[in-house]
Amino acid sequence: MKYYSLALVLVLLAGCKTDQKKPEVPEPTQSHITLEESGLVNILTRGMEFVSKDTLNSGWNTLTYKNESAEVHFILLDLYPAGKTVVDTENDILPPFAEGMKLIMDGDMDNAIQAFGKLPEWFQKVRYMGGTGLISPENTAKSTVYLEPGLYIMECYVKMMDGTWHTSHGMYKQIIVTEDKTLLQPPKATAQINISSTKGIVLKDSVSSGNQIFQVQFEDQTVYEHFLGHDINLVRYDDSAELPDLLEWLNWMNPKGLRSPAPKGFTFLGGMNNLPSGATGYFEANLTPGNYILVSEVPAADDKKLYYNFSVTH
Repeated sequence: MKYYSLALVLVLLAGCKTDQKKPEVPEPTQSHITLEESGLVNILTRGMEFVSKDTLNSGWNTLTYKNESAEVHFILLDLYPAGKTVVDTENDILPPFAEGMKLIMDGDMDNAIQAFGKLPEWFQKVRYMGGTGLISPENTAKSTVYLEPGLYIMECYVKMMDGTWHTSHGMYKQIIVTEDKTLLQPPKATAQINISSTKGIVLKDSVSSGNQIFQVQFEDQTVYEHFLGHDINLVRYDDSAELPDLLEWLNWMNPKGLRSPAPKGFTFLGGMNNLPSGATGYFEANLTPGNYILVSEVPAADDKKLYYNFSVTH
């Protein structure tokens, strides 16, 4: 046994001396990137909810929003003033909006305006930091926005068949955006859109079929009759569509506005929700030959030049 052990040691020592090959060095690998650092945000709706992460990094984030519900939805990101949270949403914001909409449905616009007047003063300090445009059921919207650190409320205020807000049915979610930055850079655009309160919507490039990335430059921002600013929604329509129906439906102050069901013949493909003056956002869509509209969700969008019709032929 002793001889066997000694022989084994000698063999091992000889191997160490004669093996001149350097040990293998593992190939360098990329450091692990967290989902927050990637800036890729997956959001899912199956009913009246947003399924997503609760915490995001600041900087550029790409929102991929899959709408598996039977309703049209959108995402609007509200940056709240310091000290305000989702509890303040539930206590101070939802009740006046619910009361005001009920009065609108009853045809009492004067008292509805008074109800909206109950909104707290701090609500005027909320900043809208983009999101997605309207997206039809069984479709996916993809938008890239730049988020500042802070507390956000992700919301959808489209309406049910009875005229009640989606937010009244729980379609809002608190999101914390941290000081840590994402590594994401904005995508390379294939088409440029400028939007302003004076020039309206201007599509600066011709658009063909296939996957398109639209860069949206908000030259300014203002508050319209519906207490909000302008945004961009990409809509495809077929021969059954009545364009006046779309414009009427996009005014939430109309009792039928933003109310389910959406007008026939229109498919909502996303876009860019309200951004501040000077800000830039991006949205992506796969276009097929047909007729399209870029339109803002504001009252009388055509009169404000916030309505742009174009066709894709190939």
